Amino acid sequence: MKIAFIGGGNMGEAMLAAILEDGLAKPGSIQVGDVSPARLEHLQQKYGVSVKKSNPEAISGKDIVVLAVKPQNLPGVMAELNGRLKSAQLVISIIAGARIDTLSGGLKHGAIVRAMPNTPAQIGQGMSVWTATAGVTAEQKGLAGAILGSMGRELYVDDEGYLDMATAVSGSGPAYFFLMVESLVDAAVEIGLPRDMAKEMVLQTMLGSGRFIQASGEEPAELRRKVTSPGGTTAEALLRLEKGEFPRLIGEAVKAAYDRARKLGG
Repeated sequence: MKIAFIGGGNMGEAMLAAILEDGLAKPGSIQVGDVSPARLEHLQQKYGVSVKKSNPEAISGKDIVVLAVKPQNLPGVMAELNGRLKSAQLVISIIAGARIDTLSGGLKHGAIVRAMPNTPAQIGQGMSVWTATAGVTAEQKGLAGAILGSMGRELYVDDEGYLDMATAVSGSGPAYFFLMVESLVDAAVEIGLPRDMAKEMVLQTMLGSGRFIQASGEEPAELRRKVTSPGGTTAEALLRLEKGEFPRLIGEAVKAAYDRARKLGG
């Protein structure tokens, strides 16, 4: 599999590293194009891939072209690559907010996968939601699934509208989690725990709880009920959260992110 990366940011590098680690491609079959010479040098030295200053040169002869540029740089990249892609080449875009019709029209190309990975992909624990145009073959879908799966879990959807929803849930979700961890650590320090001890306790509790949900096969609401004894410490804490309308605030946050994602996509 021969791959071109257009853009070498954090998520693009995460995908590059995962592809190499899983043996989906060898360094010699990968070329990277980026506007930053320093970034190109970093990727070449760290991964042994080839680098090109010219994006049209980078995509030449490649089976897959990954678009990983910043959203504001997409118009320029599309202008460079417009009409230069071969019909058999697959384009995988991980550019936030860039809709398929925008990509297809700007590139004059029909075989496009649009994916929404998230930050944990950088350590192989990501969640990537993706969809594909009708011009993407079954074989190309298999390749796209393998590439996205190398960064963690991948979920194919047949409606692009789910991508904006995924942006609000799994895409922005790590930030919600980070805020919860930050707040819980601060609260633990406030009642007297040393910060390093509090952080270790909170992180393991969060990680263990997530894995427990997966392993149990039960609904989170049922697990919450099982660990909440009437009149106990957990019940008292949850009562305060409910009085503060915590569930409603989470719902409003996700809705706000979803509305913003739809607006950014035009």
